[in-house]
Amino acid sequence: MKGEPTQRLSRLTPIADVLARVATLARPVAVREAAVADAEGRVLAADVRVTAPWPAGAIALRDGWAVRAETVAGAGSYAPTLLAPAPAWVDAGAGMPVATDAVLPADAVTINAQGAEAHASATAGDGVLAAGADAAPDTPLRRASERLRAVDVAALQAAGIKRVTIREPRVRVVAMPGCDAVALAISRGVAAHGANVIFVRALERALADEHTDLVITIGGTGEGHNDGSVALLARMGEVHVHGFGIAPGETAALGVAKGHPVLMLPDRLDAALAAFLIVGRPLLWLLSGSTDADTGVRLPLARKIVSTVGLAEVIPVRRAGDGVEPLASGHWPLQALTRADGWVLVPPESEGFAAGALVEMRTFP
Repeated sequence: MKGEPTQRLSRLTPIADVLARVATLARPVAVREAAVADAEGRVLAADVRVTAPWPAGAIALRDGWAVRAETVAGAGSYAPTLLAPAPAWVDAGAGMPVATDAVLPADAVTINAQGAEAHASATAGDGVLAAGADAAPDTPLRRASERLRAVDVAALQAAGIKRVTIREPRVRVVAMPGCDAVALAISRGVAAHGANVIFVRALERALADEHTDLVITIGGTGEGHNDGSVALLARMGEVHVHGFGIAPGETAALGVAKGHPVLMLPDRLDAALAAFLIVGRPLLWLLSGSTDADTGVRLPLARKIVSTVGLAEVIPVRRAGDGVEPLASGHWPLQALTRADGWVLVPPESEGFAAGALVEMRTFP
């Protein structure tokens, strides 16, 4: 006969208290330099600027004939203007020849034995990118605490920027037996917040690692006979909270080992995901120094949401017409999660939202 469980939940801690404890445990990690090409998804630790106006000189925005606009001011199909000397051809992206300020399309100029004739007029700047128009030193291309997107990487490379300063938390994600699929989903959510993720299965080794910034575990947080993650953390570090006032995700835990925070998530997908959304993301924001706004899309509810006062509840929702409708509460069936377009948070002091109320839908990782 099996003995008593190794760990018990004594109470559910209000989520505001859990987040207050998070704020005391997590500090921005050390900064490092990285090649722009390797920094996609990472959070910047310093503004990114060009050191001089970019481009340094005017360049052509299209293929065509480089002209000075005032020399073709009156040109038209019935009144061509003779150009002497003949204009130079420029390819898009090439520097503009001296004393030119516009690019005429290919068919706007004809060259024959008599010389070159323009059949269209131009205004100064037509088809031209002025010097310094792409970027100026006094205007950051991307600011500290912002995440570097794929489009940002392309823009910085186009402006000749090769390296940036970033904060990249090192996060070990530990999968307890049977929790690989859930752990992999959480790992992708962690990586999407700009962290360097190391996926492991040895909890004791992860808790003992002094060269990590955060440990996130999946599984073993309940009161079952095989649950022992929280008890192990208590032996190797400190358990600050066991039992979050959220639904789903009540058995999650928060603590410290070797000076770094530890977030322990339940093994059930919906519970792990809800606890990660409410507590894991703020941990990662603090570690990376991110100021990304936790905002979604405000949409009206097609059907009411009923919730229990005292618990913060994460509700999966899907779009319905011009609004959203709830798909589940408490436990989320897998079909509810796969049909969901996002999620809505019901605060602990609320009994829910009436039909027609505006709610903020956020996206899943």
